[in-house]
Amino acid sequence: MEWQVWLGIGAIVVALLALFVALGAWSQQAWMRRRDHRHATPQSVQAAPQVAVIVNPSKHSATGLRDRVHAHFAAAALPEPLWYETTVEDPGKGQAQQALADGADIVIAAGGDGTVRAVAETMVGTGKPMGVLPVGTGNLLARNLELPLTSTDEALDVIVHGRTRAIDVGWLRVVEFADTPRNGDHPNQPDHEPDTEREHIFLVIAGLGFDAAMVATADSGLKKKVGWVAYFVAGLSHLQARRMRATLQLDDQPPVDARARSIMVGNVGMLPGGVTLLPDAVLDDGVLDVAAVDVRGGVLGWAQLTFEIALQGVGVRNDLPEKLGRIDHTKARRARIRVAAGEEAQVDGDPLGSAVEVDVRVQPGALQVRAP
Repeated sequence: MEWQVWLGIGAIVVALLALFVALGAWSQQAWMRRRDHRHATPQSVQAAPQVAVIVNPSKHSATGLRDRVHAHFAAAALPEPLWYETTVEDPGKGQAQQALADGADIVIAAGGDGTVRAVAETMVGTGKPMGVLPVGTGNLLARNLELPLTSTDEALDVIVHGRTRAIDVGWLRVVEFADTPRNGDHPNQPDHEPDTEREHIFLVIAGLGFDAAMVATADSGLKKKVGWVAYFVAGLSHLQARRMRATLQLDDQPPVDARARSIMVGNVGMLPGGVTLLPDAVLDDGVLDVAAVDVRGGVLGWAQLTFEIALQGVGVRNDLPEKLGRIDHTKARRARIRVAAGEEAQVDGDPLGSAVEVDVRVQPGALQVRAP
């Protein structure tokens, strides 16, 4: 084995160790925040709010959830919550509309990121708050809101006794779909007809390139067994994919050409495992964070990128211009990205298919959410 390969492997090991240190520090801080919240004096949102729960019954973590939720509300002397289940045909949008029509004051999305997105699409602009009960794989919005991820009772306490916070939402429209998927046919390819008029809501991160290919090709069975680690496994098969040539236009600025592995547009920046991809992203600043991720040099480049992301999680930034793996950050209210060869696109972990051009915009303060 050549010495360059051994050097690359050693660099990856060091990067992963730094990532685990960053994750440990983040987990400790999150635990302390949850402890402080549990010992704080609860403040009621209003007198006996009517809560509705929209649950994705296909999630393994949803088993027995109805009994746990009802027991929590009974113990707190709160009205029995309204209960709705999603279907393959309607992942939550119609159920949220029905919940509001039935008089719900707070609508809880109990599922993965897809359920949260579907419910949020209805809740945007209503003025009614949405709660998040994380029972999915990534639980991206829940992580970025610093909600309890492992305790149903603690999460419900936040929803009922926490505060209402107005956050931004992002919208992505596929302006032009590619004729064929860039990465070939795969089981998670969307089965709906391409729609260039529809805007897809996202609350965390939308992306074009490596990240979307990783999401689209993740094995659904493996996701059920090991959670978000399945995305990492899927990503290994795309490490040697060629860099994409993209044209990027931000707001009213002139278009610029870029070479990158991924171009991501985010509302917040924390991913599973405490990984901070967009360290400057804020939920309610009225703008989106745009990150162009590029890697050259094979194994060494990916090792350097992993190390840089790990350092971002503890507040250390590496702005040196010459790097094999790099992330270039900027901000915009609108972004238009064109990739002539076509690339996989995703919103909050839901694949949209292979796109040639996407248009992304922010809607400031459009969604009310319950937060600690």
